[in-house]
Amino acid sequence: MISSRYFLYFIAFIAIVLLSESCNQNSKIPKEVPLTYVLDSLSATTLVDASQEYISPNLAEGLTLDLWASDSLAPDPIAIDIDDEGNIYLTRTNRQKNSEFDIRGYQEWMTASISLQTVEDRRAFLRETFAPERSEENEWFPDLNNDSIHDWKDLTVEKDEIWKLEDTDKDGVADISTRILEDFNEEITDVAGALLVREDDIFVGIGPDMWRIKDANGDGVLDTKTSIAHGFAVHIGFGAHGMSGAIEGPDGKIYWGIGDIGASITTVEGDTLHYPNQGMIVRSNPDGTNFEVFARGLRNTHEFVFDAYGNLISSDNDGDHRGESERLVHIVEGSDAGWRANWQYGKYTDPKNNSYKVWMDEKLYLPRWEGQAAYIIPPITNYHNGPTGMVYNPGTALGKDWLNQFFLVEFVGDPALSHIWSFSLKPKGASFDLEKELDVLSGILPTGLEFGPDGALYLADWINGWGTKNYGRVWKLDVEDSKNDLKEQRLETKRLMTLEYDDLSVDDLAELLSYPDMRIRQKAQFELADRTFWGYRTLKDVIIEDTTQFARIHAIWGIGQIASTNYKKAEPLLDLLNDDDPEIIAQTVKVLGDIYYKEAGESLIPLLTHENARVRFFAAQALGRIEYKEAVQPLINFLAVNNDEDVYLRHAGVLALSRIGEIKPIISLVRSPQRSLRIAAVLVLRRLQNPKIAVFLRDKDESIVTDAARAINDDW
Repeated sequence: MISSRYFLYFIAFIAIVLLSESCNQNSKIPKEVPLTYVLDSLSATTLVDASQEYISPNLAEGLTLDLWASDSLAPDPIAIDIDDEGNIYLTRTNRQKNSEFDIRGYQEWMTASISLQTVEDRRAFLRETFAPERSEENEWFPDLNNDSIHDWKDLTVEKDEIWKLEDTDKDGVADISTRILEDFNEEITDVAGALLVREDDIFVGIGPDMWRIKDANGDGVLDTKTSIAHGFAVHIGFGAHGMSGAIEGPDGKIYWGIGDIGASITTVEGDTLHYPNQGMIVRSNPDGTNFEVFARGLRNTHEFVFDAYGNLISSDNDGDHRGESERLVHIVEGSDAGWRANWQYGKYTDPKNNSYKVWMDEKLYLPRWEGQAAYIIPPITNYHNGPTGMVYNPGTALGKDWLNQFFLVEFVGDPALSHIWSFSLKPKGASFDLEKELDVLSGILPTGLEFGPDGALYLADWINGWGTKNYGRVWKLDVEDSKNDLKEQRLETKRLMTLEYDDLSVDDLAELLSYPDMRIRQKAQFELADRTFWGYRTLKDVIIEDTTQFARIHAIWGIGQIASTNYKKAEPLLDLLNDDDPEIIAQTVKVLGDIYYKEAGESLIPLLTHENARVRFFAAQALGRIEYKEAVQPLINFLAVNNDEDVYLRHAGVLALSRIGEIKPIISLVRSPQRSLRIAAVLVLRRLQNPKIAVFLRDKDESIVTDAARAINDDW
């Protein structure tokens, strides 16, 4: 006799199989008709129990892991986000099955692919490769549109999706999964890897566009979309190197990334930004205006996060060369991490050019070492394999032991070998160093991570392998009851997440600027910034009268949001340049630079000699952004004092001088006896692509000659 318990498991398994097959059968349902799976409470719980029976995770002490959504409700999850009510959103890929190619399986395309410069070049390549008249030689590719021809039109069939998962009866287990969007199916469409859910819209990054999507008629299905930037995913490269990491910054801008399949971007304002051979992080207003390439030279950061002070941290994939590893990175505006897609392919395509591997032979992947190429920002440290999902504890999640911690997925295709790591950073000059780390979890295969409004950490589970399988899971990671020492704060945070902030008074909002959870502080900040009169007056009062550091920082950021359309509104910030708290000065200077407050130039110059490295860093950055010509010699002095010791300070000074663009004083440094100034001159001229850099080919220092030669050789 089979016990009733195992009979239930058997029934659950059959249900999983049938629901998975249903996904396949209904893949062509018109997008205006939502596809919904509904499980009653018993079925949902039974499926969860059946799935957990075969999982043996290894957990850090004091943690628990429970299945929140079973296999049938979360098909092939990549990106994950959670709304203020605790509903979970997932991007699901179908295009990875047939329509998105990994170049390692098509090595005969490599030389052609690396030559592509725009997404239209990629379209032309695919249409030529899969031309109708070549149908017979392409019979290996499935006839997805059933027209008996194996051609590029078969690349326009598979669509990626967004799913919304809900726990409607609040029993801790998801019972409804709804496909709220099925779209994205041009022949050049990549995989939906970036997802950001806000109150009134959703951002989805899927090459070649970042889409802003809304539910215009309120029926629960996303039905209007607008591209806020176009031109991502130029090359056919390594799989899963597309768009990712959409996040809302403390400045109110949307940040997202693209891996090293590159981009040649056209903005909504008609500007063109051409970076086809490298990964990057970009930012813009939610409508796509004020678009900037924030950082570049990355391979595939996948996800990145802001800490409580607005620092951007990520982990970048390695180059898949023997002997290297991934890199934990502090990403700053204007930085270049050194990776180029062409560093990848010499080892595959040209027998005469395989002996010299730039990335490896020049040790660009290592933390800073004497003699390293000077144009890059090297990593904090080399780190764990396959970084995908990443989050930062917002301030009231999990328990006190987990505050100020970053969480990062190590995805290697095998759940037994994949981990979630937590780590913390400690200050080091203008940047950071790794402080400590802990192995949080292994035994499952997460893709994305996100903290819920309840303070638990939710994990999207790919389950196993690298390919799609039409099912997936969502897990809930939390602290044991005995470790839940933030219980009251977590309950209050959950309540505050669902408030209507436009109904609160300015006094109530001002009080929330010092709340322990950064999500609540940011909500209050954004609401005050939207109230351009009373909100502005309140923010001005907070920066002067409040004694709480976080309240003042969020007030500074809020004034920056208001001043982004009228920079003179930032005038009250000038009084903070002499504040007793160096972090307040640093945040103020950063905002003044971001909004191009040109009148601040004279006040910023003395800060180049401030005792705090972060203040000096942001002062140099700001002087460059406002192109303050009187700062040229002070910036040269700033670089001389740094003497090439702090690479972040060198970067800030070089970037500022390149933006100011005065060539003569830079060329004159060829005669400087100080090596660090000659290095800086080479780096400034490199950024300006100025041919006078050739004078440094005669330098007596071999490393300076090498950096000049790199500048002449690299990129354009």
